[in-house]
Amino acid sequence: MTITIYHNPDCGTSRNTLAMIRQSGEEPQVIEYLKNPPSRQRLVALIEAMGISPCALLREKGTPYAELGLGDGKWSDDEIVDLMLAHPILINRPIVETPLGTKLCRPSEAVLDILPNPEIGPFTKDDGEVVIDADGRRVR
Repeated sequence: MTITIYHNPDCGTSRNTLAMIRQSGEEPQVIEYLKNPPSRQRLVALIEAMGISPCALLREKGTPYAELGLGDGKWSDDEIVDLMLAHPILINRPIVETPLGTKLCRPSEAVLDILPNPEIGPFTKDDGEVVIDADGRRVR
């Protein structure tokens, strides 16, 4: 089975998502998309697989979103994809692909919806937030 995560190791949400995938018993293909951005074709395919618009994949925090005026609605989908390719930091993360679907995993526990084995046992995020308690129940 192949699971792929488009990952930023500096992002807590991405680290937590990767940890949940691994705790499920899978070792995913990890693509550090800031170092190895997807091709245009691949990025468009991911967006289509998630069933969202390119605009919905844009990250605002810590990016040139405001400087580029990406909130003003004048950009076409193709232009937004071009800007994400020119500035990969604009691509929100983590994106996870599994045989069950492709999803932007924000919050990180959203990955449980597409993991083949979502029963990962107790899990606590980096920041101490409990996602799955000792009885295996999702807290949120």
